[in-house]
Amino acid sequence: MQLEGSCHCGAVSFSLTSAHPYPYQRCYCSICRKTQGGGGYSVNIAGDAASLKVRGRKSIAIYHARLKDEGDKRAHRSTAERHFCSVCGSGLWVFSPEWPELIHPFASAIDTALPVPPEYTHVMLDSKAPWVEIPPHAGDRQCEIWPEESIAQWHERLDLVR
Repeated sequence: MQLEGSCHCGAVSFSLTSAHPYPYQRCYCSICRKTQGGGGYSVNIAGDAASLKVRGRKSIAIYHARLKDEGDKRAHRSTAERHFCSVCGSGLWVFSPEWPELIHPFASAIDTALPVPPEYTHVMLDSKAPWVEIPPHAGDRQCEIWPEESIAQWHERLDLVR
């Protein structure tokens, strides 16, 4: 599926292809919640990094989150690159060098009509804000950290690969 996305002010627009476009995975970690999730979570989808085309690249800034694992004395810099518009602050996508073939655009930045998922997976619930309620939805999965099933595997299990 061809996806078109942009920031709010229009300084940045982008396109990419995705065989796994369903916005089903809701992340409640503090990084996603604070940088992207006004509702207490963010939703990333998976796209093909080689297909990414960007207009307005000079208006993109990159944020590397600071991570501090339990027992660590100091925080360390995440390798994941959170791309956002430096003009309006809109989150655009996440790139991680651990998976160089993937780009994870924020579903909120996608202008193309995305398909509605038949179920959701709620991840990183161990860092969910106490005020956030998980909506009841039959078939949903809840994970304290990450699911064993990847985005691609979820799409394959439900026969939703596009």
